[in-house]
Amino acid sequence: MTQAANPLLGKFNTLHETIPFGIIKITDYEPAFDEAIRIHQEEIDSIVNQTETPTFENTIATLDQSGKMLGRVSSVFFALLSADGDDEMNEISQRISPKLTEHGNSITLNEKLFERVKSVYEQRETLDLTSEQQMLLTETYESMAKKGANLKGENREKYRRLKTELSQLTLQFGQNVLKATNSFEMLLTDSADLAGLPESVMEAAAYQAKEKGKEGYLFDLSFPSYVPFMKYSSRRDLREKMYRAYNSRCLQGKYDNTDILKRIAELRYEIANLMGKENYAEYALEFKMAKNSHNVYNLLNRLLDAYKPVAEKEIQEVQVFANRMEGKNIPLMPWDWSYYSEKLKDAKYDLNDEIMKPYFELEKVKMGVFGLATRLYGITFKPNKDIPVYHPEVEAFEVLDSNDRYIGVLYTDFHPRATKRSGAWMTEFKGQWKENGEDSRPHITIVMNFTKPTGDKPALLTYDEVNTFLHEFGHALHGLLTECTYTSLSGTNVYRDFVELPSQFMENYMTEKDFLDTFARHYQTGEPIPQELIEKIKAASQYNAGYNCVRQLTFGLLDMAWHTINSPVKDALKFEQDSISRTQLFPIVEGTAISNQFGHIFSGGYAAGYYGYKWAEVLDADAFSLFREKGIFDKTTATSFKENILERGGSEDPMTLYKRFRGHEPGIEALMKRDGIIEE
Repeated sequence: MTQAANPLLGKFNTLHETIPFGIIKITDYEPAFDEAIRIHQEEIDSIVNQTETPTFENTIATLDQSGKMLGRVSSVFFALLSADGDDEMNEISQRISPKLTEHGNSITLNEKLFERVKSVYEQRETLDLTSEQQMLLTETYESMAKKGANLKGENREKYRRLKTELSQLTLQFGQNVLKATNSFEMLLTDSADLAGLPESVMEAAAYQAKEKGKEGYLFDLSFPSYVPFMKYSSRRDLREKMYRAYNSRCLQGKYDNTDILKRIAELRYEIANLMGKENYAEYALEFKMAKNSHNVYNLLNRLLDAYKPVAEKEIQEVQVFANRMEGKNIPLMPWDWSYYSEKLKDAKYDLNDEIMKPYFELEKVKMGVFGLATRLYGITFKPNKDIPVYHPEVEAFEVLDSNDRYIGVLYTDFHPRATKRSGAWMTEFKGQWKENGEDSRPHITIVMNFTKPTGDKPALLTYDEVNTFLHEFGHALHGLLTECTYTSLSGTNVYRDFVELPSQFMENYMTEKDFLDTFARHYQTGEPIPQELIEKIKAASQYNAGYNCVRQLTFGLLDMAWHTINSPVKDALKFEQDSISRTQLFPIVEGTAISNQFGHIFSGGYAAGYYGYKWAEVLDADAFSLFREKGIFDKTTATSFKENILERGGSEDPMTLYKRFRGHEPGIEALMKRDGIIEE
């Protein structure tokens, strides 16, 4: 099959061999997958059938280099499925997912291949390997063993069946969440229904209605629509309507995920049981920084003990404020929190999104975020129209180092659309590796759902949206700056509970005057953000730190609960409520649930891993404390962070890399100081 027949399978004749999106048809994907699977299987067979004694180079390194065509097709398809997928792509994903799972199983469970890998692994103490080669050897062996390579007979076949069913259900779970999210709209035509909403929120809602050929103000469950409505609408009944719609997604009806999520949890338990583990968490955590569920619970419980009393005081303060504001007792419900806490924040700090947004014009924010990377690491971002993009809203940049050496491509995709799933994420169209003296550089994309431009007004971001941009950009830097030899260790291919360090580290700059001064200009007057406003941002940075932490702990504990089961769950709703009772800060709302829409753990990669966000917060607070000590733009410190964290990918144990940068293991004290839980 030639490129003329299928552009996904040939050489890309584009700048930096970027993906030629414009010539790829949706009918190209399935045959491309089939051919790429065939090619990969041939590559595996050539490793298995060779007569030479197994060595690191002819087995481990060659295995890492195999499957590049399949990796290319998969990266393109699944990245677009999340960012710009339609029903036809969803249907293709349902057909191709079992094939990919079966192909993956055929490699993992290939006895002759595993014998070769195991043979090299058993010689590891006598081999002259670099630290990266040692890591690749260990990861290759342990990954295959963890995926059933040591299983025999019926257990092998059972593993295949379980993994195939699991891949189909996780895909279905995510698609149900997307469809349920897109199925709800609230069109307001009465001015009384708009009470409390700022002009910018109403403009965005009117613009959205107009785009869909409707009169009035259209609100939906996408973040740029849902979050401002919940924060500013004084119509408590409509806030409740929105809250219930958002938190009842996939709880009933044709997109009901209840049976799916219970079965996903059961399948994971059965897989763990096959591997001799008492539950899925122990199976998943063995090769993470946390190592086991005891250490995860230790972190979550220590944080809960420290932060919950603070959260309860914060809620009481908001309750008193709400009662005073309304002149009567208003028992706080979940749909009241954003509204009244925002009002209190405004009263305490004279600070809200409407005050800040004029200083956060998207184009200027981009300049500031990119400029931060230039200041820290010497890299620059050059927009290039010759690089094809998959949607008119997407922009592509060549990324260059301080010597104008090409180091990668970055795609940015900022605004919501019906074909894009909710949230924000970074992924890659192509990873990085070194082969035959050539450094093949990465193509990275960051995808978000930020406030759109409305009419003549540019996209003005909220504080949280700028923070999210910094977060995903941190992931992008991890992917772009990597300098590894092997594909499976480069970039963000690190332990799940280490991957959030580079992203959350970047968020620390959001409260730094010297950073905000580089880009925050009023979109109309060009005036820099006032010093007074920066001081308010800094002062408000600890606002509701207790509540925000406990909310994250809720998700972490729920994730751990689902992945420490040792028998099927009969009542998913009761199971959830029991699992998070210790973090419950508001009355339970009947007909709502977290689990049914919890894509991170049921359709993403965070099963028994959501704790990683708090784990990484401990790391990033500790890491940034060194920058505070040396200077937030200190070149020496930034170079050390780049060389020991960003460039190294998963080439060494993450704690080794972290200690090399920081000089010691992290503790929770820096995080608690940053959040104001304990004094500096």
